[in-house]
Amino acid sequence: MSRAVKGKFKRFISMPSFSRLVRFVSDNGNIYYGDPVLSSSKEILDARHARVIRGDIYGKHTVTDQVKPIQKLLAPLDVKDVKTVRCLGLNYEQHAKESNMPIPKFPVLFYKPVTSLSGPTDPIPVHPLAQQGTGLDYECELVAVIGAPCADVPADKALDYVLGYAIGNDVSHRDWQLKHGGGQWSLGKGFDGWAPFGPGIVTSQLIPDPQALTIKTILNGKVVQESNTKDMIFSVKETIAFLSQGTTLQPGDIIFTGTPQGVGMGRKPQLWLKDGDVVEVSLENVGSCINKVEFTKKEGAKL
Repeated sequence: MSRAVKGKFKRFISMPSFSRLVRFVSDNGNIYYGDPVLSSSKEILDARHARVIRGDIYGKHTVTDQVKPIQKLLAPLDVKDVKTVRCLGLNYEQHAKESNMPIPKFPVLFYKPVTSLSGPTDPIPVHPLAQQGTGLDYECELVAVIGAPCADVPADKALDYVLGYAIGNDVSHRDWQLKHGGGQWSLGKGFDGWAPFGPGIVTSQLIPDPQALTIKTILNGKVVQESNTKDMIFSVKETIAFLSQGTTLQPGDIIFTGTPQGVGMGRKPQLWLKDGDVVEVSLENVGSCINKVEFTKKEGAKL
């Protein structure tokens, strides 16, 4: 899959053996990594079978001839295969303007906990704390997954370290993000299940240029965000180059790259997610995540 090159780190020389990576529950109850067998729709969400992948998805692995039925698509990466969840804020100019924020001179970085990750059809659970006040919002985002260690990588080499791309929803609660977080955004963005992504990870074999993709959000059947990744302030390669300066990026680092204009906070009147809403985020050549908002009930303490 990769071989040592001059310097401290390895980089991808050849592409992964898979073109699309999914993680799924099969009919025997076991969980597998696989390369989906697409139907005529060419949509990962519609795939009913996948070729099982054996080995290290970041290193030596094989797409086998074993085909297993897909009962349910899960988040494309197991938590044990995730290192960090990095996110960019204000990475589309029009979104910065609708947020009444200045255009950033450097990427605005924050983190989500790995427990925020969920799958392409999982519900978005809204804890009672996040049901207080208003401000529950959606954000469609291109997600880049790092596939090889890199540090101080130049922008023109940065995409060599990408395993692939997905679509994600950076679910946010604006009150907890902006009013109650003491200036730290993670509080209002880090609840369990508030980073659904998928439906799979699509490699650069199929997406050679991540800056030419239509990205959108559909809320209850109505388009509320629609843009193109070419409108990013900091491109994927510029983002990776910046984040790798003095900080080694590792296989399994996930990067949400920011959302375009059209979020609920920026609308007049403002548009907040409600219990039962269905949110679909989609990215050209990747597919969609379709998640239903579910307000959860307060439970007693668990020992």
